[in-house]
Amino acid sequence: MKTTRRCRAMLSVGMNLLALFFSITAFITTYWCVGTQRVPKPRCTKLRTHNCIDYGINETDPKVVVYSWETGDDRFLFRQFHTGIWFSCEENIHDEGEKCRSFIDLAPASERGVLWLSVVSEMLYIFLLVVGFSLMCLELAHSSTSNVIDGLKLNAFAAIFTVLSGLLGMVAHMMYTQVFQITVSLGPADWRPYNWDYGWSFCMAWASFTCCMGASVTTLNSYTKTVIEFRHKRKTFEQSLRGEQARDAFSYYRDHSLCSLHSVSNTVEVYTQTPYSGGIRSQLPAASLDTRELPDSLEEEQC
Repeated sequence: MKTTRRCRAMLSVGMNLLALFFSITAFITTYWCVGTQRVPKPRCTKLRTHNCIDYGINETDPKVVVYSWETGDDRFLFRQFHTGIWFSCEENIHDEGEKCRSFIDLAPASERGVLWLSVVSEMLYIFLLVVGFSLMCLELAHSSTSNVIDGLKLNAFAAIFTVLSGLLGMVAHMMYTQVFQITVSLGPADWRPYNWDYGWSFCMAWASFTCCMGASVTTLNSYTKTVIEFRHKRKTFEQSLRGEQARDAFSYYRDHSLCSLHSVSNTVEVYTQTPYSGGIRSQLPAASLDTRELPDSLEEEQC
């Protein structure tokens, strides 16, 4: 049982460690949502000759009317962007690199409270994962000793903390998704995505939730299975103990009854009563006495 219990504890610790790694990685990265933004093309300059609008050589003369033959989507650039819990970064069309700004400032004022609640829930999710991981490590250390009761207590608390962290993580992910979708519709015009999808950070966040719930289920299963095994062993021990006590009692009463019958059969006292005497007491050996000639009352007394 110790080997199996230790294997279950190691599995729970491994899954909890994966959940902790995925959650921290998703929390600090900015690839929860990725996509493209449609922005107008800038004017062409001497340094920029591609992906720009060329109005001709007289574009600086205000009296000259300039035209652009590009229409539709040809007049726009599609720059890449990626957004996380803290920042939203988009491609810089005027220079190399990226330009980042706070996603909390981009969110509508009516949704910032929900976004902050999502951030706090994510922090609590990571904190409870750390607590559950610590308890699982302590339970793994107790699984190699004979102190099984303390190990079961640690196992139960680790399962409770892990389940709570998983619920908080699920709520935090859903709240962030809701805030991002509202920001896509009501956010600043220069930020609104043309198309978007979920990124690898979002996938890691939900993978962390999956590993967290798997660790909690494994821990709870280990606790339940250990308790059932102990109850079964205790019931088996009590049944065997009652059987031994019954056999001992039966042997004792059987030996006691045999000894009593043996003593009665060795010596029988017969009392007779005559009309002329108060009573004559005679002691006869059992070998010379025929039990068929004894009265019924004496036979019952002998039994």
